[in-house]
Amino acid sequence: MTAERPALPAPRANPDLVGHEAAEKLLLDAWNSGRMAHAWLIGGVPGIGKATLAYRFARFVLAQGGQAGEPALFGAPEPPRSLDVPVGAPVFARIAAAGHSDLLTVERPMDEKKGKLKRDIPVDEVRRIAPFLRLTAAEGGWRVVVLDGADRLNPAGQNAILKILEEPPARALLIVVTDNPGALLPTIRSRCRKLALSPLPETAVLELLGRARPDLPDGDRRALAGLAEGSIGRAVELAEAGGLDLYRDMVALFGQAPRIDTVAAHGFADRLARRGNEAAYEVATELMVWWLARLVRAVARGELPAPVVPGEAEVARRLTGERGLERWVEVWEKVTRLFTRADTANLDRKQVVLNALLTLEAAAA
Repeated sequence: MTAERPALPAPRANPDLVGHEAAEKLLLDAWNSGRMAHAWLIGGVPGIGKATLAYRFARFVLAQGGQAGEPALFGAPEPPRSLDVPVGAPVFARIAAAGHSDLLTVERPMDEKKGKLKRDIPVDEVRRIAPFLRLTAAEGGWRVVVLDGADRLNPAGQNAILKILEEPPARALLIVVTDNPGALLPTIRSRCRKLALSPLPETAVLELLGRARPDLPDGDRRALAGLAEGSIGRAVELAEAGGLDLYRDMVALFGQAPRIDTVAAHGFADRLARRGNEAAYEVATELMVWWLARLVRAVARGELPAPVVPGEAEVARRLTGERGLERWVEVWEKVTRLFTRADTANLDRKQVVLNALLTLEAAAA
């Protein structure tokens, strides 16, 4: 029997925040000022710790009680110097177990039939927020809502949020987490204090990946960090889905262009089209689009993309050669449209992958 790998804690149970010290200080300063905004919009690319920061701030606020920066009876107390709440504190355990009466989490629910998260947040989930915030805090402090994945709100859900922001109750805090702030109504963005998180530095990704997957060789961890581009969530997902092996095989096929081996191409496509291997298909198609987009950006700058795996630089150098930027932009657009159409029209996955490889092969001819 093999020992179970330690996993990174879920955001609500994660005691550590890595790489976002400046954002934490901004939140702490806002609290200590006594003039804290009632709504915060935390944005950034997926998997960098936005939800972890949101729950860290929620824990802190619920642990304080009273008004932000409220002076004590005999003068102002010593202001907190960190958002950290000890793991052994009751408030930490209750939030980790989703059992704190003054915290409401709104996020995409699980689709029980498909066994995965639903595409959007239903408006009925959003409509729970207003009555929750209007209630008196059960513990005499604040009522806090963490809205995770706000870019998945439909127009009705966004309008429901807007109504809350227009007339926020006292001692109510709404923390909005989103991968894409631009998908929200401008009026929502204007009524929140914005906090944009940057991708994590590679050192932070390597540190966190070492905790989550200590079984991986150093070289694999560095390659995964390169693929993840500052997202520890993405790095872990790729590791769990065998994304690095898929990437190596994909680059090897690209390196054969303009004469990709037919047997190898069919073997690769068969693997992704196999029943029950949907995760591998999704990872491989995302990596193919990512590789082409990165190639286009590099060619536009007159450079080559930084290699993630051995031999990749030579593949990029040979494919670009004397071919212009327009040709590779066209390839990227065609492949992206192909995969998007495959998702919406439920096309045969094997044929979709083969068509993408044929598109690249033709461009390299």
